[in-house]
Amino acid sequence: MKIGLFFGSFNPVHIGHLAIANVMAENTDLKKVWFIVSPQNPLKPSKGLLHEFDRYDMVKAAIADNYKFEVSDVEFHLPKPSYTIHTLAHLQEKYPDKEFKLILGEDNLENFPRWKNYEQIIEQYGLYVYPRPHVTNSPLKSHAHVKLVEAPLLDISATYIRECIRNNQSIRYLVPEAVEQMIRSKGFYR
Repeated sequence: MKIGLFFGSFNPVHIGHLAIANVMAENTDLKKVWFIVSPQNPLKPSKGLLHEFDRYDMVKAAIADNYKFEVSDVEFHLPKPSYTIHTLAHLQEKYPDKEFKLILGEDNLENFPRWKNYEQIIEQYGLYVYPRPHVTNSPLKSHAHVKLVEAPLLDISATYIRECIRNNQSIRYLVPEAVEQMIRSKGFYR
């Protein structure tokens, strides 16, 4: 069974994430998409990052009605910072019957060679890449283990959503209703 792994801080999870995950689950050979909530991305600052359990709970609420989606806290139990290659190796050992593919935005292809053991990730697992706006052409796009997946070009950022919350502006339609309720009731990102 092919599983797409969608890594992210999901700070917060938004409809752009869900739309991409749905395209991957419905329009490719992936049977499921697992949202891997990353406690700390080694290439991004942690400033303004909500606690990992809160982000996990928001993803869980956002995907509750889709049986093709799952949320994973696997990286909460691995050494930090989280390196994708370590997570992939751990998951492969735990689930030897599954074939894991990495879901990645086209904007991440340019920096992908900076990832730890990036060649091994591509060769052993492969990438399912969705389009992103304002990207430079990467030589990795033509790699045999990189599959370009046609998907809507959604330029929604969690940074923008957090800014709206801080400015007391509406985030309706940017995040699922259950996520908006959690953000409001718990006072996240204020």
